[in-house]
Amino acid sequence: MTLSLYQATVPSYLQILTPLAGLVEKARAHCHAQGGDEAEMCDKRLAPDMWPFAKQVMAAVAHSAGAIAGVKKGETGPDMTPPPMSFDALAAAVADAITALKAVAPEEVNSIAANDTAFVFGERRMPFTVEDYLLSFALPNFYFHASMAYAVLRNQGVAVGKMDWLGAIRLKA
Repeated sequence: MTLSLYQATVPSYLQILTPLAGLVEKARAHCHAQGGDEAEMCDKRLAPDMWPFAKQVMAAVAHSAGAIAGVKKGETGPDMTPPPMSFDALAAAVADAITALKAVAPEEVNSIAANDTAFVFGERRMPFTVEDYLLSFALPNFYFHASMAYAVLRNQGVAVGKMDWLGAIRLKA
């Protein structure tokens, strides 16, 4: 069986974005239960030079639904705008990404796998094929930022565990 580019990316994005939405809700519940400020939780980070929880969530969105949208256009780049500092806005961003990815047909991704695309950051232009960009850049970045969002919450005492991370694994029917 041959694995298509769509199969390697979109279902994997959806598998993790769904629990990422759950992590935002767990952060919200934790703040409400502890009397904490949600903007403070959104700004928590693992280390001073790392992005905060809210930016990690938004980067996961950018490297999933944003990556698919970018390769369809032939170019993408980082979103350097400040992240929203509310759980409502983070939840909406993740929900929008899930909706966008569910609307992607396999042939939309598979038919452009060999096309050229680029990740542009200021004056720097990183050329890729769509396949190489998604598999060697977007997907690893997606997993990294989603993992860091999870780790920030664990570090802040939010009751999350591995089952809050894995999402719906694809078992043999």
